[in-house]
Amino acid sequence: MPAPVDAEARPVGFVGLGTMGQPMAMNLAASGRPLVVWNRTPDRSGPLVAAGASATDDAAEVFARCRVVIVMLAGPEAVDAVLDRAGPTFPARLRDHTLVQMGTTSPAYSRALAADVRAVGGRFVEAPVSGSRGPAEAGRLVGMLAGDPADVADVRPLLAPMCHDLVDCGPVPRAMSTKLAVNLFLVTLVTGLAEAVHFARRNDVDLGVLGRVLAAGPMASDVSRAKLPKLVERDFTVQAGIPDVLEIIQLITQAARAAGIASPLTDVCEALYGETLAQGRAAADMVAVLTALESRSDSASGLGSASGLDSASGLDSGNGAGSTRG
Repeated sequence: MPAPVDAEARPVGFVGLGTMGQPMAMNLAASGRPLVVWNRTPDRSGPLVAAGASATDDAAEVFARCRVVIVMLAGPEAVDAVLDRAGPTFPARLRDHTLVQMGTTSPAYSRALAADVRAVGGRFVEAPVSGSRGPAEAGRLVGMLAGDPADVADVRPLLAPMCHDLVDCGPVPRAMSTKLAVNLFLVTLVTGLAEAVHFARRNDVDLGVLGRVLAAGPMASDVSRAKLPKLVERDFTVQAGIPDVLEIIQLITQAARAAGIASPLTDVCEALYGETLAQGRAAADMVAVLTALESRSDSASGLGSASGLDSASGLDSGNGAGSTRG
């Protein structure tokens, strides 16, 4: 059994400095934690180095120098590549190490990865988060933790600078399943809000009045307060990008199919976000699903897609696609 984590003996590794990973790592560095960071595109490491972290151009060095490695990468392929999971160095990289996997994957993948890490003498903590770039920058994410209770307890102090709340979910993969359930609610909530704005606009409702009513009633939330102004102003500057949202939706529908669970709202959202991506909105925030709704309305009324694809929509393509990829 690996030795318990010694928080002061070695720096912590952080792999993946994308839209979410970079501000998360910055908060960890700001807490005084020594860090060794790696990212596929090295320029993303610059702000961390300025904050006192050490950067490397070889992911293997992170595991050589750190007993605890936090991974915030976009998808299983990226995680497997960094771990050399199918290669000869995987046992050495993970033996006597604690892997904290904070990216979102399928529950089945997470369960299998945990088993592989433990089989070579490592420890595994599942720690996906709820929140977008804004909460990540503010250290206000919600972390969902799963794994052996002792392992979870050991890494809690490392995650506290990034998360204002850390919730124990039980054994792997319950944190990942919880994360997908949370995201199911978020996606359907934002999509419903987009449809409400679309309905109101096409019925000559004053959107300021709509916002005032929503803010004064029981449906007001941090999500509505953040997303409603973006919908009204057609501000598609990325917070949670369309490709990432679509990927999450697909993980939810796949998990639902595997468990024999009906997911009619998620199925509709999958189609709408797929249409939004096909419109060229890869660099847009999830509220750009509004344009798919507009296009459907225009097609149904025979007006074409001019309204839904107006290039002067407030899209700021300079912010990237919102991916966790660096």
